[in-house]
Amino acid sequence: MTESPYVIDDRETPRFRVRRSTMVASEILDEERRQIFDRSWLYVGHESEIPAPHDFRTRSVGGRPIILTRHTDGSVQVFINSCPHRGMQVESRPQGHGRFLKCFYHGWSFNTEGALVAIPDEASYGENFDRQNLGLVHPPHVASYRGFVFLCWSADVVDLETYLAGAADILDLFADQSETGMRVIGGTHLYAARANWKLLSENSYDGYHALTTHHRYLAMLKASGKDLQSVFRSSGGTPALGWDLGNGHAVIGGSDGSGGNNTGLGRDLSGPALVKQIARRDRFAELYGADWADRMFSGRNVVIFPNLALVDLIMGITIRTYYPVSPDYMEVSAWSLQPSDDEPELRQMRQENFLTFWGPAGLATPDDIEALERCQKGFAAHDQAPWSDISRGMVRSRPAFNDELQMRVFWREWDRRMTGTVHPLEGPALPRSGRLALPYVSANQ
Repeated sequence: MTESPYVIDDRETPRFRVRRSTMVASEILDEERRQIFDRSWLYVGHESEIPAPHDFRTRSVGGRPIILTRHTDGSVQVFINSCPHRGMQVESRPQGHGRFLKCFYHGWSFNTEGALVAIPDEASYGENFDRQNLGLVHPPHVASYRGFVFLCWSADVVDLETYLAGAADILDLFADQSETGMRVIGGTHLYAARANWKLLSENSYDGYHALTTHHRYLAMLKASGKDLQSVFRSSGGTPALGWDLGNGHAVIGGSDGSGGNNTGLGRDLSGPALVKQIARRDRFAELYGADWADRMFSGRNVVIFPNLALVDLIMGITIRTYYPVSPDYMEVSAWSLQPSDDEPELRQMRQENFLTFWGPAGLATPDDIEALERCQKGFAAHDQAPWSDISRGMVRSRPAFNDELQMRVFWREWDRRMTGTVHPLEGPALPRSGRLALPYVSANQ
């Protein structure tokens, strides 16, 4: 049995428990910021959000304000959104376009490579003024994988692809869904929850809660004529399972055996749109092989440690990040990711579902927030009821998607970062091994 101050990982009983004080203690959050958020690759945005040179987006990443922009030469740039003169945020708009970024306070101006290019009355600084070292500051590391841009606030970190490990294969499954590139469309969903941030990591790939927490949405689908049994069975593909992707990342997903007829938890497509969708699946099978196409046309929920969740329910794809303001309060950002060459009816369905299912006032997100906030209220009694149980599926030789392997993967990495405790693997991890080499790819298994 592996036991730390916060996690009991007992393989013999078996049981897996997490101490609830980790959800309420301010000193835990302070340590998480140092050991986890400052030392992990964190998601910044998608390259499609800045399609043209001099486009920019601003947001907070790991508790720090940043600017994501594209320079004249097409390169993607990330800067700390703080003027080197007196610290003011250079750009306050959430998005925009311009060759120069100008500080409102004293008028210092920077180009989209971060270089200082203009200062009012520069002569007042004298001949030895060091303009070269007064540009906008870059994070220690910035890298992109398949259009997904990340940064790390620590200089001491492995390269991005090594950090992603098996999660790189899952990002491939997203990126390969378009021959012309995936794109983030529309605006940003910004909302908050009065709950600990780790609860949303758990929730984002929790297959156990769907039938109970979201029963009203499922009842609505059933009343509309949707065959829910076909949604939850593999239809000739592989069943959805939980997988350890390494480095704290995990996914639930399988492969689809419907030949492109699967619309997941969305409404069924009309005849012409369905024909085009099947043709699209056949095209991807030609490009990548039938096994990879079957995986692409099945749903998946992945959390890239610590706070990036991507959920693909076929009817739509959401990208979600979240960051703690306090132990019991987090801020959430979410975006809709779509193939840029999608068939119009499917594109409309994806966008409608992003609004009506995942939106802050949609049919799923409010249910999830209510559940997480009730958990947080329950943690007020953590002294008397100190443990949460995350043992579901440990008795199985191969945990299913509605078991809790993926949460245990998250907590084992969290515990390693926070206490140095190394937990043995629960079954094989899936390192970065390339398309079609993963043991759960084949629809014939």
